Amino acid sequence: MIDAPHNWPQAGRLLCRLVLGAALLTSLQGCVEMMVGTAVVGTMAATDRRTLGAQTEDTAITVKAEARMQNLIGDSGHVNIASFNRKVLLTGEVRDEATRATVEREVAAISGVQGIVNELEILGRSNYTSRGNDALLTGKVKASFVDTKDLSASTIKVVTERSTVYLMGRVTQREGQLAAEVTRGVSGVQRVVKVFDYIGEDELKQIGKAN
Repeated sequence: MIDAPHNWPQAGRLLCRLVLGAALLTSLQGCVEMMVGTAVVGTMAATDRRTLGAQTEDTAITVKAEARMQNLIGDSGHVNIASFNRKVLLTGEVRDEATRATVEREVAAISGVQGIVNELEILGRSNYTSRGNDALLTGKVKASFVDTKDLSASTIKVVTERSTVYLMGRVTQREGQLAAEVTRGVSGVQRVVKVFDYIGEDELKQIGKAN
């Protein structure tokens, strides 16, 4: 620690030490937060059944698609983008069939996209109340997964649009069926749509060993 000049009054030297100590503590706290954040991200990546490359591409696809929607849709509609294992789910509302087709075409042209599930509806733009309810349902579904034996909540992506719940992830047929049944039991859910990539039980065991 840097010391204060000896010709300072004692109180001045003490104040200097306190200030420098606080600055050092703040710096260390930032390092700790960064390390904790990195550990959390690393843990999430390790439990995800996608490859690290697929996870990275899904993030890039989402960012690029959302940027395109700003120019294409503006305030005339509402489009949600969810990419999982390079498969993109489109939900929300657009003004007409031509716009619906254009959105799908623009997203499909993004590098890395391997499939499109177009669930866009030709409707007026949803309001904040509806979206808030959808966010609440998503939270309730995720919480239900956590409480369900033989179901890994971290492997399933939940998207809710106008009380319809879409389920994405790399799961076995058994897991997919169980997840759908649990979701249907959540109060407020009107419909469940499975958008899963299915894997075999043997592949699941191999993934478990790798993690």
